Amino acid sequence: MYELIQVGEWTYYIDCPAKIGIYKCSENEVYIIDSGNDKDAGKRILKILTANEWQLKGIINTHSHADHVGGNALIQQRTGCDIYGTPIENVITKYTFLESALLYGGYTCKPLRNKFLMAMPSNPTYDITQNCPDGLEYIKLPGHYFDMIGIRTSDDIIFLADSIFGENTINKYHFFFIYDVKGYLETLDMVENMQAKLFIPSHAVQTEDIKPLIKINRDKIYEIINVILEICIEKISYEDILKKIFDKYSLNMTFDQYVLVGSTVKSYLSYLYDKGDITYTFEENRMLWNIQK
Repeated sequence: MYELIQVGEWTYYIDCPAKIGIYKCSENEVYIIDSGNDKDAGKRILKILTANEWQLKGIINTHSHADHVGGNALIQQRTGCDIYGTPIENVITKYTFLESALLYGGYTCKPLRNKFLMAMPSNPTYDITQNCPDGLEYIKLPGHYFDMIGIRTSDDIIFLADSIFGENTINKYHFFFIYDVKGYLETLDMVENMQAKLFIPSHAVQTEDIKPLIKINRDKIYEIINVILEICIEKISYEDILKKIFDKYSLNMTFDQYVLVGSTVKSYLSYLYDKGDITYTFEENRMLWNIQK
């Protein structure tokens, strides 16, 4: 864990739960792509940079989820480095309570104010869409979160962030967080047609051929869509839909999973409603979902 792996002349990554990219912009200066999930990850990153005599120029955040920005605060405090991201993700990176509040849909109680859902705040300094560092190209990857990006380095390595999840993760958890199902499917289509020397998803093994993993992700999304449609044959509330999904996939309900999977289920319901596949009614002050007949 936290092994440094070189994948190009100028590009490396740190193998950890959410892979951290490293791009050498000169012989002794680097940018990192994401920063791990907490201050301990930040310390490990700085230790690796110090061991290689690399000076940190900046952090590029693919998006503002806590496992990608959790090391920002400590690293920025110790180095004074710049932080780059897209505008809306920069806001959440600075005001990290927004992540848990958005997931919950209101003010969060203490169990949800944890490092997995609410990183320490940091201070983004640049909008990457206006100030992308030399040698790097940002790629819009909508779907997983509001304005997530990937990064292509000058030696043709693409960091795909959370646009793709690994087969083991999908088989174990079935659900991966999606904010916009339509956007996620469109991103899968786009990535499937990309050409690169190497693809590095944050939560899957590196690969030269991304197509098989694209299929696994896409198939799981359509499987879940069909499950939800079957559940909605009869009028049913969101809470009951969530219970049936947890039961079907033998998931363990915790407060974190309630908001993570629950938010994703709501995204699926929105997707199906916008497509005209399901509708809703209000009966006895309850919102009920039902397939469109």
